[in-house]
Amino acid sequence: MKSSSTNFITRLKKQKEDALEYIIDAYMPLVKTIATKILHNMKRPDIDECINDVFLTVWQNAHQFQGDTQDFKKWIGIITKYKAIDRYRQAEKQIAHEQSDAPLEQKASSLKTDLSVLQREEKNELLLAISQLEEIDRDIFMMKFYLELSNSEIADVLGLTKAAVDNRLYRGKKILATNTKLKERFV
Repeated sequence: MKSSSTNFITRLKKQKEDALEYIIDAYMPLVKTIATKILHNMKRPDIDECINDVFLTVWQNAHQFQGDTQDFKKWIGIITKYKAIDRYRQAEKQIAHEQSDAPLEQKASSLKTDLSVLQREEKNELLLAISQLEEIDRDIFMMKFYLELSNSEIADVLGLTKAAVDNRLYRGKKILATNTKLKERFV
């Protein structure tokens, strides 16, 4: 029996290799897009390794998945996002470790520090406001402004039309503008 769009989840849970092959064929574009967006400044082998980690994680944790094909698409997208973020953090730590051997030549000015504190406060306020939106709107905002996916890519990931994503972004921006001090960012 071969895996198809209707039976791949149950076959994956039974550790059937043809289910993994089906998932790789069907979900590679989504996984590759998300990983590349997050790891855009890294080398191709690092991105490929992240993609491999995603499919390995899906294979190893298939028994934990509960849901249908739409839920699976979201699940694999979330796994990809977090694997890519982990890979990015590992690279940042490695760079920081390599640079810690070199003497620090520049000190941050107080103006720069004040600006970064202000930006961090604005970001925290914005994240708090986003967290109060409906779940679908939160997902759309995180994909748009943190993963930097296009509206079409978001529509594909969430199974919505591009017009629905556009409308939800427009309405969400209006809500955020009225609920935060950051009106100039959204208006």
